[in-house]
Amino acid sequence: MSTLLVALGGALGTALRYGCAVSLGRAFGTAFPYGTLAVNLIGSFLLGVIAEVFSGASVAGTDLRLILGVGVMGGFTTYSSFNLELLRMLEQGSTARACAYFGATVVGCLAGGFAGLLLARAITSGAS
Repeated sequence: MSTLLVALGGALGTALRYGCAVSLGRAFGTAFPYGTLAVNLIGSFLLGVIAEVFSGASVAGTDLRLILGVGVMGGFTTYSSFNLELLRMLEQGSTARACAYFGATVVGCLAGGFAGLLLARAITSGAS
C-alpha cells in the first residue's frame, strides 16, 4: 500500500514539476532554467514544512507524509530530499559529514552526467 501511495503522489509531483517548468519557460524564456530553480526552491521549502509537521505523525499521518513527502515532493524535485538530509546533518553537528555529502553529491552527479554524455556520444557516433 505504501508503494502505491508514493507512486500516486509521485505522479502528481511530476505533473506539477512539468507544469511549473513549462509555465515559467513561457513567461521568462528558456535561456535560464527558471522552472528547475523554482521547483528546487519551492520543493526544499515544502519538504521542510512536511518533515516538521509530520515528524511525530500517527499512522494516518505517516500515510500522508509518504504521499506528500516521498511521493509528491519526490516527483516534484529530488533536490529537496538532498537539501533536507544535508540540513539534518548540519543540525546534528555533523559538519564534516555534511560537507562530504555535499561535495560527493555535486561532484559525483556532475561526473556521472558527464560520463553519461560521453558514453551516449560514443555509442551514437559508433552507430553512424
